[in-house]
Amino acid sequence: MTALESLHAQSGGYPPALQNLYIAGNPLVQDILRHWPDGAAPAILARKAAPAYAPKVMIVNMFGAEAAPFVKGLKLTEKHKVPGLSARYPDVQCNREQICQLTTDMGYSNAAASMSALLYASGFDLRNTYFIIAGIAGISPKHGTVATAAWADYAVDYSLSHEIDAREMPQAWAYGYFGIHTSAPGEPPRFDYRTEVFQLNTALVDRAYKLSQHVKLSDSDAAHAYRASFTTAPANQPPAVTRCDTVSGDTWYAGETLGRRAEEWSALLTGGKARYCTSQQEDNATLEVLRRGQAAGKVDFGRVLILRSASDVDRPHPGQSNSDVLVNYAQQGGFEPSTANLLLTAQPVLREMTRHWSRWKQGVPAD
Repeated sequence: MTALESLHAQSGGYPPALQNLYIAGNPLVQDILRHWPDGAAPAILARKAAPAYAPKVMIVNMFGAEAAPFVKGLKLTEKHKVPGLSARYPDVQCNREQICQLTTDMGYSNAAASMSALLYASGFDLRNTYFIIAGIAGISPKHGTVATAAWADYAVDYSLSHEIDAREMPQAWAYGYFGIHTSAPGEPPRFDYRTEVFQLNTALVDRAYKLSQHVKLSDSDAAHAYRASFTTAPANQPPAVTRCDTVSGDTWYAGETLGRRAEEWSALLTGGKARYCTSQQEDNATLEVLRRGQAAGKVDFGRVLILRSASDVDRPHPGQSNSDVLVNYAQQGGFEPSTANLLLTAQPVLREMTRHWSRWKQGVPAD
């Protein structure tokens, strides 16, 4: 039996597996019930409600180096401790202009847990707040270069798929990834998880890009030297603000084959609309919490932006190996300028929102 045949084999395990969850778990449930002490439920102490703080903008970073330019540049000196945030980043930090910043910690689990804490345990009034998810990423050299900053319209989950080891996949396949409940790459999957694709508010992304597209971005000598090894633009050009889409997944990847898979997967899941350029670890998880938050009346999902800047490229330049571009990504010289470029790119948007808040509070202005 091949790996592909094994994946689709009718093993007969599904119905008994579901039943065995109950069979194995129920004895513990019954034991807990039999030995639960009698008595009234503990009283819930009423808390005096304080007026909710209502940020105009919430910057969402994933780790400290991403947050540092915002904290310093925007003078975010007011700290609000929030139960349930990461132990490394327990505070939301704000300034007098009602711009705040949250550091979620890295990866899907941390992003979802911290964002949930913000929505349900912080006491903030976030119904009119704009969210700018701002972090570093890998980038396709077809659409950017080291230190490029990119606004996204779509976030696509790279990791919700079947995988067969490339050494065991059918010979005609380009890679071993394909959609769940499909039989080969290129077949559109059902959206059973309902977190496969998110599309952001086009009007808001339009405004953010137009406000920031001419920003002069930070660079480094090491990044300048690294991109010179590419033979085509924009990979060998200075960094600029662009607009292209992002994929999410907790696994770091590199190479022409997996980069091509990201391009094709993004296009497949969006009917050809998404133009893949950056890869990162958190955005689909963060967006799902925000989408559920809208359903709970906590936030407006139409006020969410994704800004990703390139600390490294997702595939090698001519003569470079896949392992080198992945493992030695720091040698590309993109880390420091990419973190700086998050603030540089977001600043015109923040300035516009806070200076004209009476208009932005009602929604994205028409002009």
